Amino acid sequence: LYRRYGLWFRLRKLIIWLLGVYIAIPFLVKLCPAIQAKLVFLNFVRVPYFIDLKRPQDQGLNHTCNYYLQPEEDVTIGVWHTVPASLWKNARGKDQLWFEDALGSSHPVILYLHGNAGTRGGDHRVELYKVLSSLGYHVVTFDYRGWGDSIGSPSERGMTYDALHVFDWIKARSGDNPVYIWGHSLGTGVATNLVRRLCERETPPDALILESPFTNIREEARSHPFSIYRYFPGFDWFFLDPITTSGIKFANDENVKYISCSLLILHAEDDPVVPFHLGKKLYNIAATSRSFRDYKVQFVPFHTDLGYRHKYIYRSPELPRILREFLGKSEHEHHH
Repeated sequence: LYRRYGLWFRLRKLIIWLLGVYIAIPFLVKLCPAIQAKLVFLNFVRVPYFIDLKRPQDQGLNHTCNYYLQPEEDVTIGVWHTVPASLWKNARGKDQLWFEDALGSSHPVILYLHGNAGTRGGDHRVELYKVLSSLGYHVVTFDYRGWGDSIGSPSERGMTYDALHVFDWIKARSGDNPVYIWGHSLGTGVATNLVRRLCERETPPDALILESPFTNIREEARSHPFSIYRYFPGFDWFFLDPITTSGIKFANDENVKYISCSLLILHAEDDPVVPFHLGKKLYNIAATSRSFRDYKVQFVPFHTDLGYRHKYIYRSPELPRILREFLGKSEHEHHH
């Protein structure tokens, strides 16, 4: 009996301690909004951890060059440039200048903006670069300041500025070749921020592709499956207001009203991170927006049975056809 009482006492202590922690966390987040910002960016999560970002060939990207660009003083970002697979043989052993010149060859360019956590060397990201390269695209991707081996402190403004810098860097080298912007997950927030700015200064990209997008960061945080506090009294005040206080909005729903270029949205129905209904809602806002009236706006859902979830749409055998049809001119026309 005494032993059972001792066990019950220890269990009760543990339950009270866990409850204390559960109740303390919202107050901690409220008092220190930087914690919430870290949870949005997850830039400290380096998965896979042991890869050398200076050596993309270790990830099977033999036709990729690693660069470093400097968007602002005290900020350096690591960039990967993968050439189209057809240039693979020529690319072997070539230096950065050759790769930069190659952007002027008659192939379209995709600027890829990745989501939170991990680096430009993340497994699903590398697999997508390979697919896009095999379809005849240059793929330029980078780690925002504070991610991977890029130097600087993460912020929404900073991430958007980094993307703008890389876009301008591409445009200075790509001649008349189309440049498309592809954002995934949190990267869709950077992508719409960027494209809105580009449209405002009248240099829009040739198209915008959003994979697993949300409407805005508050709605995404409210719908996020890991949000165990969703039903906590004062959830908005404790958790969502600190995000806004940190200057983090990623307002895709607002941005699409100011974007004028073709828009393609890809979303898996079984996405556990960004719920499918948020992607659909964003599409409905864009489709009825006056800014898109002269442009194609398309939503492509992927059925739950396919199991593409949040980051495996690159596996779809339909993807090449979807991109070819959406991006209009086939790459062959561009070559001639």
